[in-house]
Amino acid sequence: MKYILTLDQGTTSSRAMLIDESGEVIGSAQKEFQQLFPHPGWVEHDPNEIWTSQFSVLKEVLKNNRIAVNSIASIGITNQRETTIAWNAETGEPVCNAIVWQDKRTSDYCDHLKKQGWSERIQKKTGLVIDSYFSATKMRWILEHVEEAEKLAKNKNLRMGTVDSWLMFKLSNGEFHKTDHSNASRSLLFNIHTLDWDNELLDLFGVPRHCLADVLPSIGDYGKVSINNEMVPIGGVAGDQQAALYGQMCFEKGDVKNTYGTGCFMLMNTGTKPHLSSVGMLSTIAWSHGDHVQYALEGSVFIAGAAIQWLRDGLRLLDHADDSQYYAERAEGDEVVVVPAFVGLGAPHWDMFARGAIFGLTRDTGKAELIKGTLQSLAFQTKDVLEAMQKETGIELNLLRADGGASANNWLMQFQADVLNIAIERPLNVESTAMGVSYMAGVQAGLWTQEDLVKINRTEQEFQPKMHADQRRKLYSNWLKALDRTKDWIDHE
Repeated sequence: MKYILTLDQGTTSSRAMLIDESGEVIGSAQKEFQQLFPHPGWVEHDPNEIWTSQFSVLKEVLKNNRIAVNSIASIGITNQRETTIAWNAETGEPVCNAIVWQDKRTSDYCDHLKKQGWSERIQKKTGLVIDSYFSATKMRWILEHVEEAEKLAKNKNLRMGTVDSWLMFKLSNGEFHKTDHSNASRSLLFNIHTLDWDNELLDLFGVPRHCLADVLPSIGDYGKVSINNEMVPIGGVAGDQQAALYGQMCFEKGDVKNTYGTGCFMLMNTGTKPHLSSVGMLSTIAWSHGDHVQYALEGSVFIAGAAIQWLRDGLRLLDHADDSQYYAERAEGDEVVVVPAFVGLGAPHWDMFARGAIFGLTRDTGKAELIKGTLQSLAFQTKDVLEAMQKETGIELNLLRADGGASANNWLMQFQADVLNIAIERPLNVESTAMGVSYMAGVQAGLWTQEDLVKINRTEQEFQPKMHADQRRKLYSNWLKALDRTKDWIDHE
């Protein structure tokens, strides 16, 4: 029996999974790590903690399941996207904390670029909007504010990249500095048409090309790394949301999935050509294999499951995130509207200066109502994105494939079906991100073909809409009113 070993490095935890030749998960291990908030709007991770947490669960899953390393056919790596790490190429030590995708420290610089008229040109090259979400402005900030980074860059000893490139550098003991097309396409530096780092954008952001990783197909030969003194190939690498699109078997143009993780990320397969959006959607590389490149249209919601984590860790309203369903089922009414714009608004609004708020509080509001309102915000934000995506493409959807941790919440999935007025389909294994890159690595290793994968996919539950149209309209109208009042909250030039 051969296995795929998958590393799923997320925003709040690192996970390792073992998948057998039939596509079944035979073991997993997971470890949360620290979230750092040194200033308002800043979000950081310790790169060494990312690495140690990921490597520890890798060892744990092999040990617990008694799997010999020589039975691993390939390694798949998927990761939180846009989060940026800079390190010394000789020592392998980071020069500063990782700047997380949620971080807002470069918002004013992004505003400056927009006023200079760069938006259209950048979108044509990268498929993206100008926003602090993406990696380029984070790299620029590091080069300008971290003295060691500036010195190392001059000596060509600085390496910068997303989390996948950091993990491969550490796994290979400094031999590899590689990334894949899907991760590169989230940087504001990568031309999604030429499939190369763009010289004009490198100059604009002041990022030296020699600092950046070599870009390879998502399904491909990344080389071998040593695990317990055995050499194992890396065969699949993809950003988490693109991996989930693959894991949900969205292989046909028009297929759509929504991942309910730290954020909510809806992706539509748009085929072999990028679709540049006029309504705030992102055009991105979904995956690549050899010379074949698949593209996607994406709507990104920054705060989804993170809002439930906030209820648990920040407000102490929950002992466990899973308890949110219990309280939502017992809450009275729908007066409380929570807008979790803690780090601004993503698609289709793209407001870096919005901030979170709670509306409709009354004397009898309790924690159940706050929890329910927060869960509802995930569904409303998803509706914002879906309506924009349908308007953009002219494709009317009647089915949304859901995955990610929060999709296990039956109350949320039913409410999502109700406010969208379409069916929600949840797979048997909601960890589509890890499964997607596992499938990619397995295709590279020859364990299966893309056609074989369609036979593996199984639906666990389907949720049909039940809500009356008048109630749906009223709830969404209240959401839009609340949303509008959070926009442009932070003063800026």
